[in-house]
Amino acid sequence: MTVPGERASARRGRHPGKRREPPPAGTSRTAGYFFVALYVALLILLGIVPVVYAIYLALSHPAAGSGPGFIGTFSDYRFLPAFKHVTEFMAYWLISQTILVVGLVLMLHSLTSRVGAVYRFLFYIPGALAGAASVIVWLFLLDPSASPFAFVLHWLGYAQFNNAIAPSNLPVIFALMAFWTGAGGWIVVMYGALNNIPHELLESAQMDGANAFNTALRIKLPLIRKWVVYMLVLSFAGGTQLFVEPAVLGTASLGVGISKYWSPNQLAWFVASQYSYYNQAAAISLDLLVFGLVIAAVLVWRGRLFEVE
Repeated sequence: MTVPGERASARRGRHPGKRREPPPAGTSRTAGYFFVALYVALLILLGIVPVVYAIYLALSHPAAGSGPGFIGTFSDYRFLPAFKHVTEFMAYWLISQTILVVGLVLMLHSLTSRVGAVYRFLFYIPGALAGAASVIVWLFLLDPSASPFAFVLHWLGYAQFNNAIAPSNLPVIFALMAFWTGAGGWIVVMYGALNNIPHELLESAQMDGANAFNTALRIKLPLIRKWVVYMLVLSFAGGTQLFVEPAVLGTASLGVGISKYWSPNQLAWFVASQYSYYNQAAAISLDLLVFGLVIAAVLVWRGRLFEVE
């Protein structure tokens, strides 16, 4: 005798207890190729092709009236100051970000999960603002007549807005802006890296008498070293492209003390938009690319980012 469930299964062409066979392997592989092909097409069209064309423009002989070529760009009186500005900015920014982000995330990891979550959320809020929006916020913070920290600005001797954004202060100001908007995201990333540390390892250190400071310095920090290097590589790549902050701040100050080509990215945009010197703009972009690749290679090599442990 067959039970009703078995009769129903037989009518549907299935046997009770028999597992359904997975679809052929070729089906899932074809779908994977399709999704990857879309990304590769966009990468080639919007990434590789513009880069190749920019390299061609930078290294080709410039036509008359198109500005200097790759070698002649170095003789531009605006070239070295622009790279000097962005180098000073990144020195302040990367050093402070490395010390403060790593220090903050190590302290947050020692707190309870609920308290740590509240602080991570508070640190992440500024990063939700777009670049231009964060600069607008800083315009009010740096204006002694409107800033809630006007007493600090007056104590530093800045009675007017143009005094606060003096050329000598710009690398520090831009470093503060970059840290304010980017630190929260990296704190979340580093916190996730710390959560991957085996709990048994931390318990063993505690049983051996290690306090919170020694645990953070000798166990946690070495285990997230690669994430710190990763943060530096991406932050450096983003720092070389500094554009929005000096552009908006220069517009707000009516150009007083902030040139239109303060950073290399601004200089490339300026010569391309104002004079149609596309060869020179491409050459500046190629310089930034080479500069970034060299520093990234040094960080990856010295930080042993891809070393298998």
